[in-house]
Amino acid sequence: MSQLISSLSSIFMIIAPILITAVGGMICERSGVVNIALEGLMSIGAFTAATIHVLMESAGFGSWDIIIALLGAAVISCIFTVIHAYSAITLNADQTISGTGLNLLATGVTLFASQIIFHADRTQPFQIGMLTLPSGFYPTFYIAIAVVFASWFMMYKTRLGLRLRACGEHPDACASVGINVIGIRYFATLLSGFLAGLAGGCLVLTNTIQYTANTVNGAGFIALAAVAFGRWKPKGVTLSSSLFGVSLALSVIAKDIFPGINKILPSEFFNILPYVITLLALVIFSGKNYAPAADGKPYVKGAS
Repeated sequence: MSQLISSLSSIFMIIAPILITAVGGMICERSGVVNIALEGLMSIGAFTAATIHVLMESAGFGSWDIIIALLGAAVISCIFTVIHAYSAITLNADQTISGTGLNLLATGVTLFASQIIFHADRTQPFQIGMLTLPSGFYPTFYIAIAVVFASWFMMYKTRLGLRLRACGEHPDACASVGINVIGIRYFATLLSGFLAGLAGGCLVLTNTIQYTANTVNGAGFIALAAVAFGRWKPKGVTLSSSLFGVSLALSVIAKDIFPGINKILPSEFFNILPYVITLLALVIFSGKNYAPAADGKPYVKGAS
């Protein structure tokens, strides 16, 4: 039990990026746009945060480099999200294809930029990562909690949130009363990119000491599954992200929490556990329609 308690900071460290990304995906889908590019946007955020951190560290700017790295990661990912937003919302392109294209673009862009800046397929290792607070938890844990609370407040306590949710259910009805459906969907999509980039920065500055092509390693897709498993609601997304995060953490710390477990189960069992749980969650909820009614459906003004 004591070993489990001491591992809580590591567990929450792994949960935080998944939760932040899932909240962004939830907001985006509640407006009616599916953003499966979360994986790629996390990669862009992770690369940006790692690069800013390394360059500022080497230049001797060590006071604000973490904050600047996280903000830079969020902003750059948000800018890349414009590609998906313009394709899916303005051009009414297939949202799955648009998101897949952005995922592929992210892989190419980050590797190409790594070669240009660091002459390798990865960034230079960090001297230090994000430090823990006196409470024993990483700052990213508190960032994730703040993101969840802010998203809940925005969606259920503000006029913007009401309109955003309505655009994901009945966009034509919203337009008929003067709501800017296109503008709200742009806002939600760009916000999802901002949060995915922030999550990527949180991940690379805590879980690893450098960015590589395998840094994100499916976390964006797990977050996307957490949105569906959590029924597109802040509470559900928080619980599902925690479930997936814990299963992912077990692949790292299982041998510390359960000594001798490798004699019973191979280490590969815990490595595939989060992805097995993700698949099971999707199968269980595949026949239930909890998604917003207009989720993934292009909005054409005056079409109906």
